[in-house]
Amino acid sequence: MKSNGYEKTTLIGISRRLKHLDRHTDLNNPKSVVTFIMNKKATNGYKNNLSIAYLHFARFHKLDYKLNILKHKSKHIRIPTTEELNSLINSAHNPLSLKLKVLKETGLRPIELTMLKTNDVDIERKTIYPTTAKNGSARTLKISNRLATLLQTYIIKHDRNPNSLLFNTKQKALRTNYSVSRNRTTKKLGNPRLSKIRLYDFRHYYATQLYARTKDILYVQKQMGHKNLRNTLIYTQLIQFDEDENFTCKVAQTQQQMTDLIEHGFTFIHEKDGLAYFALRSPKEKKTEKNIATTKPKTKTFLFKHFHT
Repeated sequence: MKSNGYEKTTLIGISRRLKHLDRHTDLNNPKSVVTFIMNKKATNGYKNNLSIAYLHFARFHKLDYKLNILKHKSKHIRIPTTEELNSLINSAHNPLSLKLKVLKETGLRPIELTMLKTNDVDIERKTIYPTTAKNGSARTLKISNRLATLLQTYIIKHDRNPNSLLFNTKQKALRTNYSVSRNRTTKKLGNPRLSKIRLYDFRHYYATQLYARTKDILYVQKQMGHKNLRNTLIYTQLIQFDEDENFTCKVAQTQQQMTDLIEHGFTFIHEKDGLAYFALRSPKEKKTEKNIATTKPKTKTFLFKHFHT
């Protein structure tokens, strides 16, 4: 499968699911596998992942197996607050606390965090260049001065080589350590909401914060490493904006991008972490006594122009 262009993370996921099936059923008996998957107490999404993993096995061994995809219901995404994430981070012991800080500031997938190498972190430029999972797009992620300093201290203390894994941990161990720390913090603070926050919710938090700050869905798509814009658009539905703030925002990383935005009427707002933020306020509709009385309040909409930002 590797020779067919499958990403390392994809292969790891397929291998993990096949091992799970092998522990509970006979992989050489497709009917037995189908029965196990259908009777398993799990979401349809997880069952589909098991079925897809087995499809690869069946094709390789030339077994008679027909893939059956179950209807998958989308889960409601609950975005944790900044205070909730900070509580989990501050209560965790190192190096878990540092790992959670990285997830919060970069929106990395948990598996991407475990794959980070020391030379993926540029302390001087305060930038992380992760290996993107799920065959996603490459991306460059800015980090704060504080996080850069913490990572530098960690690298020196643990004598990490440039090509070695930064945290040297498996995804399963990361999830287990986080679960133990989260449950301990939940009990200590008496806040049951904390027990519902998954590692992946750090990524959801990052995406919604980035969109709220930039209003630039194409930039959010790029920073999340999404190849399909539909995966990014869900975050636009999770944020409420004031009705009177009707404007378009863009983020520029190069001189040419800044020039293009200015030529299209955008105004420079501020610069942070090497990124330049621009805004273009949309003309407001003049209201008459008639349309004030008859027009219902509208939620804010944004115009997304196809600039390469």
